[in-house]
Amino acid sequence: MTARAILVTGASRGIGAAIAEAFASQGDRVAIHYRAEAQAAGAVRDRLPGTGHLTVQADLADAEAVRHMVDAAAAGLGGLDVLVNNAGIYEPHPITDVSYERWQAAWRDTLGVNLFGAVNASWCAVRHMIPRGGGRIINVTSRGAYRGEPRHPAYGASKAGLNSFGQSMARALAPHGIAVASVAPGYVATDMTTVELASPDGDVIRGQSPFNRVAEPSEIAAAVLYLASPAAEWASGTIIDLNGASYLR
Repeated sequence: MTARAILVTGASRGIGAAIAEAFASQGDRVAIHYRAEAQAAGAVRDRLPGTGHLTVQADLADAEAVRHMVDAAAAGLGGLDVLVNNAGIYEPHPITDVSYERWQAAWRDTLGVNLFGAVNASWCAVRHMIPRGGGRIINVTSRGAYRGEPRHPAYGASKAGLNSFGQSMARALAPHGIAVASVAPGYVATDMTTVELASPDGDVIRGQSPFNRVAEPSEIAAAVLYLASPAAEWASGTIIDLNGASYLR
């Protein structure tokens, strides 16, 4: 397969870094998006196999910053074939425990990054994909879109919205040769979950799956790699649950 130009948001660590590594390992050129961790993003770029990789910065809650970031990625990569909307924030805000002001801020911040950031990045990416004859958009959502997030309701709502957005775009963009699909992970062993998994709650979390473990980032990356492949066009509109049978719908 000819090397493709890939943009992965939130790729300075965790699932995003694993996705970037998976694409680079098959010969693709990758733009690693980050918000604030320039050093971490540079470290991911430097360890990727192959050449032509770069880092791009943006606060995904800033629509103009998103436009500049996507355009910079496309310019640096020589086009854009695949967008992976992976970046997300996960702020606790249980409705009975936070002030009205904190409640509003949590919803504004979470939807601004998790949903509007992905929506805007997709709009910008499509402008680069259509002239190339097509492409792929892959959204990283969450089982929380279905299972519920009582302590993080804006997160669950943002991921449910992203699932719906992806399916709407699968229908809207198919005539342009652009397939859109999503993966919905459960718990994944990343630096964001290290403390929680090491706490007394860790055994409960692992016990949610009959495999008695959580996912590795590489397992999420493998599914993204498939959905972004030329062979997966007919999977457009799909949402793949990646939660080790911890939640079935």
